[in-house]
Amino acid sequence: MQRLIGIILLTWLSFSVTAATDARVDFKVVVGQLIEEGDRLLAAYSPEREEDTADAFSALYFDVFEGSGMELAIGMRDPALKSELEAYFSRIIGLASQSRPTDQIAVAWLTLREALEGVAQAQKPKDAGFWGLFVQAFLILLREGFEAILVITALVAYLRRQSAADKVRVIYQGVVLALVASLLTAWLITMVFQISGAGQEALEGLTMLFAAVVLFYVSYWLISKSEAARWQAFINSQINQALSRGSTFALGLAAFLAVYREGAETVLFYQALAGQADSQWQPLIVGFGLATVSLLLLYKAMQAASFKLPLGLFFSVTAALLYYLAVSFAGNGVLELQEAGWVGITPIEGGLTITWLGLYPSMESVAAQLLLVIPLPFALLWWWSKRRQQLSGAVV
Repeated sequence: MQRLIGIILLTWLSFSVTAATDARVDFKVVVGQLIEEGDRLLAAYSPEREEDTADAFSALYFDVFEGSGMELAIGMRDPALKSELEAYFSRIIGLASQSRPTDQIAVAWLTLREALEGVAQAQKPKDAGFWGLFVQAFLILLREGFEAILVITALVAYLRRQSAADKVRVIYQGVVLALVASLLTAWLITMVFQISGAGQEALEGLTMLFAAVVLFYVSYWLISKSEAARWQAFINSQINQALSRGSTFALGLAAFLAVYREGAETVLFYQALAGQADSQWQPLIVGFGLATVSLLLLYKAMQAASFKLPLGLFFSVTAALLYYLAVSFAGNGVLELQEAGWVGITPIEGGLTITWLGLYPSMESVAAQLLLVIPLPFALLWWWSKRRQQLSGAVV
C-alpha cells in the first residue's frame, strides 16, 4: 500500500506541474449565452427542421456549456447535478430529432432553463481562498475515489477469504495501471490530441459500458462461488479451479476499470482547480494528501469489517454492490454516448431521472439497464436451488 500511495502522489504532482486550465467560469455569463441561444432555437423550431434544431442544441451543449468550462466546474462540485443537466440536454435533442410538437420541446427547454438559472444563482464567489481550495481538493478525490475503494475492497476481501492472498497483487496491479492510464489519458486529451467534447463523452461512455459488462460478469461469478465458500472442505479441494487464470484476470480488470472510469476526469478536475489556485499549491497538496490518507484508512476499515461478516452475507453484499455498480454504469455510459451522438435518443414521457442509479428517461438507457436486470431473477432462482441441494446433502 505504501507503494500505491507513492504512485498516487507522484501522479498528482507530475500532472499539476503542467496544469494551466482556468476553471474560474462565471456561470451567469455562460447561462445568459445558453438561454439567449436556446430561446432563439425554440422560437425558430418547427417539426420540419428537426435535424437542424437537434444539431443546434447539441452544438450549444458542446460549444457553450462544455466549451466554456461550466460542465467541468459543475462536475468538480456536484457530479449528480452535472449528469442531470446532461440528461436535460439529451432530452431536448431527442425530442427535436423525432419531430415532436413545439409544446413538448418548449417544456423540455423550460426545465433545462430553470435548472441552469438555479445553478447560476447558486454560484459562489470566485476567490475561494485557502480553505475553499483545500475543501475542493479534498472532496474531489474523496468523492471520486470512494466508489473505486468499494470495488477494490470487495475484490481483495474476496481473494483473502478464499485463502488466495497471493493473488491480491493482481488487484493492486490493476489499480496502478489504471492510475498511469488515467494520467496518460488526461494528458493526451489536453496536451496532445485536443480531443473534442464529443470524443471525450464517447471515451467516457465506452469505458463505463465496458466496466458495466466486467462488473456484471464478476458479480454473477461471485454468486456462483458464494455457496461453495460456505463449505470449507469444498474450498480446500477446489480453490485452484475456482480462482483460475481467467477469473483472476477478470478481477484485476474490474479493479482497473473501477479506477480508470473516473481517473482521467479526476485528473482534469485537479488541473482545472489548479487554474483557480493562482500559485497557491499548499491547499491543493494538503487537500489531496488528506483525501488519499482518508481513502486508505477507509479501505483498511472496510477490509477489517469484511472479515467479521458471515461468509454468506459477505458474498451476497459483495455481489449486490458490484451488480448495482454495473447497472449504474450501464445507464451513465449510454447517456455519455448519447451526448456524443453515438447512440440515438428516444425520450420516455414521464420517465424518472435517478442519477445515483444511472436511470435516465430514454429508451436506450433503460434498455441497457434491463439487459443486466432481466437475468437477475433467473440467477437468484438458480442460486436458491443450488443452496437447497447443498443443504439437503449436508443433512443426509
